[in-house]
Amino acid sequence: MTTAFYHDERCLWHTTGEHALIIPVGGYVQPPAGAGHAESPETKRRFKNLLEVSGLWKKLAVRDAAPVTTEDMLRVHSEDYLKKFKDVSDAGGGNAGYYSPFGRGSYEIATVSAGLVKQGVQDVLTGAVSNGYVLSRPPGHHCLSEASMGFCLLANIPIALEAARAAHGALRVAVVDWDVHHGNGTEAVFYDRDDTLTISLHQEACFPLDKGAAADRGAGKGLGCNLNIPLLPGGGHQAYLDAFDLLVAPALRAYRPELIVVASGLDANGVDPLARMLAHAETFRAMATRIKALAAELCDGKLLCVHEGGYSELMVPFCGLAIVETLLGEKTDVIDPMFDIIHAQQPPADMIAFQRARLEAQAKAVFG
Repeated sequence: MTTAFYHDERCLWHTTGEHALIIPVGGYVQPPAGAGHAESPETKRRFKNLLEVSGLWKKLAVRDAAPVTTEDMLRVHSEDYLKKFKDVSDAGGGNAGYYSPFGRGSYEIATVSAGLVKQGVQDVLTGAVSNGYVLSRPPGHHCLSEASMGFCLLANIPIALEAARAAHGALRVAVVDWDVHHGNGTEAVFYDRDDTLTISLHQEACFPLDKGAAADRGAGKGLGCNLNIPLLPGGGHQAYLDAFDLLVAPALRAYRPELIVVASGLDANGVDPLARMLAHAETFRAMATRIKALAAELCDGKLLCVHEGGYSELMVPFCGLAIVETLLGEKTDVIDPMFDIIHAQQPPADMIAFQRARLEAQAKAVFG
């Protein structure tokens, strides 16, 4: 079995400018003393570094890729958006949408990030690799066809899937998004289509504030092909396992995809600055174990994880390592240093039961 890891140093050179967490410096907002904008390269760099020092790096098929082409991007994005993005990037940076700052050269870097995802989809589909993880940056799951959003500058996964369809023909794909924020961009691209099942597990009303409702199930031919699973803040480890067992697994089995792509945000961890979900590295290992087994059952193991959010420099490497260990079928001696603390902070039994009851009610509404 070959597990690939897709990475390009240029992705870590994308800059978001001077911010304090997510707010631009200016007025009463002082320049930061530390990392600055939440979407910094350090979480990804430390993830890659931990793979190296743990010894896993030598067991991975490490690959890069060509940037996506304008033709690739135009299958998903409007010409007006791409022109605006390129013009602002060339002029020194700014914004081309909502909460998505970038600097000079970020247009070209974003095409590299999307290119890594395109190559990963191609390799998994053709059997060149068994599965893979793409360390994409800038991320993509919030990006709309006509505007950037939420740190996301290109719709990385939709671009890759449409390129695969252009090359190979019709393709049934399931996108499972476990980023703590709703995958509104991916949802919007495929909302009225039945060739892509989109599933998003996310903290309720986190970001975007008005997206991710359980009632949003798709439209037209896509009715029933969108599944939102909003989780209560502080839901913790068990909420994710219950969501998988009650909703994600049955939905995947009913849809029977030919490929599963995970939008792998790692920001549900218990110390992430932009969420409140109390997951730990073992949560991500458990979800990865479940999704790998489902891929083996449904689509000959064809599985690709694509990096999205995650803003704790401490926790992202350990959560990511747990996923890659699972893809490889290996276990290192690395231990999540925050496990004992986050485990002790898990919600009480009555809250766990309340969250599960909500999920059971949703499952009954979806599956009958």
